[in-house]
Amino acid sequence: MDTRNPAPRRSGSLLVGVDIGGTKTAVLLSRQPPEVLSRKEFPTQPAKGPEYALQLIKAGVRELLAAQGADDTSILRIGVSCGGPLDPIRGIIQAPPNLPTWDDVPIKSILESEFHAECLIENDANAGAVAEHRFGAGVGSQNMVFLTMGTGLGAGIITDGHLYRGTNDFAGEVGHIRLTRTGPVGYHKAGSAEGWASGGGMTQVAPKAIAAALKKGRRTSLAKLHRSGTAITAKDIAEAARQGDAVALEILKSTGERLGQALAILVDLLNPDRIVIGGLAMRLGDLILEPARQVIKREALPVPARTCQVVPAALDERIGDVAALCIAMGS
Repeated sequence: MDTRNPAPRRSGSLLVGVDIGGTKTAVLLSRQPPEVLSRKEFPTQPAKGPEYALQLIKAGVRELLAAQGADDTSILRIGVSCGGPLDPIRGIIQAPPNLPTWDDVPIKSILESEFHAECLIENDANAGAVAEHRFGAGVGSQNMVFLTMGTGLGAGIITDGHLYRGTNDFAGEVGHIRLTRTGPVGYHKAGSAEGWASGGGMTQVAPKAIAAALKKGRRTSLAKLHRSGTAITAKDIAEAARQGDAVALEILKSTGERLGQALAILVDLLNPDRIVIGGLAMRLGDLILEPARQVIKREALPVPARTCQVVPAALDERIGDVAALCIAMGS
């Protein structure tokens, strides 16, 4: 990952990974990624502020080290994966949307002071791109795009085998691309790719789609949730679709087509040989990806479209762990 202004190398052999999410945080140890020696997970609880999770991170690392009969001197490097925005050079987490109380947290200096080992940080999309390229569905590709298709939509870009950052470390913000003048909101922008092609976007699209279906006299297992005013999640839609609910399947098809519009732009712009998609695409497979592939075939330039494979991420729920360890590997 980021090797600019590196700290002195340590003689230890253990890599520490820290994967910070809005819901949960995991700390883990490894000698040879992607294998994990030991792991500990706990709720992040961002409402309690960063200090709460930071104390648990420190305690978790020490607990894992002790279980291995090791101490601080055994740590070669620490890698932190976290949602952006962040400053990977100075090692500062800058108020990610899923961590609203984490304003300019200097996690690099905090962990380096605590453990006297080099700490590198990276946004989760870039870290996920490196993890999938090195150990997952991107193995063997030269030019790859990795998309985090969860609550939001971000991307990490691999060009000629290396992570592409852009001038200000903002490369890959595909969710900010506007697909339509109006529509569901993502990245504070109506009609954005994140608004249309993410879990958060699906929760905005679903009520209108269900209401339109009910008005036509169609049945859907999502009607009860809709009438109760309960927010319908991507998980609700996915479960209904797996049981053959026609309205849920239509929502997924529409989401896949909007995803395909964003991917067609990436295919024309970057000419990747592979696009790897995590999150919803990893869980739903062709229900999301096949409509996207059809749009790419229709909208992108023929040769780049034929060249590019669109596949689900292969690391499954391990991707956050492996991503953090890839950062700790330091390259």
